[in-house]
Amino acid sequence: MLKTIGFLEGWSFLILLFIAMPLKYFMDQPMAVTIVGALHGLLFVLYVLAILYVWNVKKWPFMRAFLAGLSSVVPFGPFIFDRKFLRD
Repeated sequence: MLKTIGFLEGWSFLILLFIAMPLKYFMDQPMAVTIVGALHGLLFVLYVLAILYVWNVKKWPFMRAFLAGLSSVVPFGPFIFDRKFLRD
């Protein structure tokens, strides 16, 4: 669950930064940010809730949960976190 939500949240952040925002500011298309931003916001909240779930139920160490949360605000962060901490 966390990996899937993290993957979707990571991609939505990249699409927001590298596609929707340039469309808004260089092509005068603000609707792109409205749509992608709302979707990204929902996925971000779901990702934070998933982190809280695994921290509480799976008894993750605080630092791992903190790094998972921190990774959500860094471009490519969820992908790096997945590779370092979630790969079996």
